[in-house]
Amino acid sequence: MVASPGRSPVHRLPSRQGTAPMDERLPRFLDFLRVERGLSLHTVRAYERDLHQLRQFLVGHWGLSAGQGPSADRIEAVDVRSFLAREHAHSSPATRRRKLSAMRTFLDWVAERRGDERNPARAINSPRRRHRLPSVLSAPEARSMLDHDASTELAELPVQGLRDLCLLELLYGSGLRASECVGLDRRSIDLERGEVRVLGKGRKERLVPLSQPCIEALRAWSELRGLLNQRPEAGQALFLNARGGRLSARSLRRIVKQRGFVAGVVKDVHPHALRHSFATHLLEGGADLRAIQEMLGHASLSTTQQYTHLTVEGLVDAHRSAHPRGGELSREDDQETVPTDRIYTEKGLP
Repeated sequence: MVASPGRSPVHRLPSRQGTAPMDERLPRFLDFLRVERGLSLHTVRAYERDLHQLRQFLVGHWGLSAGQGPSADRIEAVDVRSFLAREHAHSSPATRRRKLSAMRTFLDWVAERRGDERNPARAINSPRRRHRLPSVLSAPEARSMLDHDASTELAELPVQGLRDLCLLELLYGSGLRASECVGLDRRSIDLERGEVRVLGKGRKERLVPLSQPCIEALRAWSELRGLLNQRPEAGQALFLNARGGRLSARSLRRIVKQRGFVAGVVKDVHPHALRHSFATHLLEGGADLRAIQEMLGHASLSTTQQYTHLTVEGLVDAHRSAHPRGGELSREDDQETVPTDRIYTEKGLP
């Protein structure tokens, strides 16, 4: 097909099928993510879905037949932009950022094996990030989710109730992610030292302190855990489901949602809300931001700064107590209010 002067041809079928077919490259790329990059299974599966969607799009966009696989070497910036434009109608900016990240990482990997640095996805700007803060519970709301009948000893709680209490203590008391909670093994906790060893994003380890209520709940759970039947594949999983397998992140989300409903919390409660509440309440209590960063496992302090925030009430209280004019607000009710008409009739316009 001959292009008009100054314009690229719409379809270049012969050049679209060449070296580096995506069908052959994708399995090796996913192995690279798992083994060399150490990404979580959740992240690898998300990349796999995104790149398979890209492959399907390119087949139609380039006019290839069903049996023809697109070549990763032939992808241009216009193809990446067209794919994201198609996704715009039915996906959020966060989803499109993830898809672009998947394409950038994949094409970086392809370029490295090709021996150059050409990556057309790097020429595309990421969709704008919406700076929306996750929901945060008040301290009384968080306590209501963790409270149990004071007359009942921890060891006397139902098996499921004790397990769920431990999970909530780890989410709110130590700020763990849902995936980190369900990924804990029995050897991950050190009750004598009062800490838990967490394998976070990028397979980075960190030590996080445990609250005293969490230590007590985990001690009771550890004694009970050894008596439970489990599936062989559960291994040393700390938390088990009813069938004896390792508890999943999906089940944890359901547990947290149900616990919030029972506690009468009207907000949308999920594991990340408890983690965010952990960080916010630490910050409001005067904890150092860098200490919070370490406990959360954030690589960058800027992430922690966006992740934590003071409540509006906290800011107002801080202003009233610290600023010389802040106390004026609390004395308004003690002062006589001058009617508006008197201001204009007796003093003229201000």
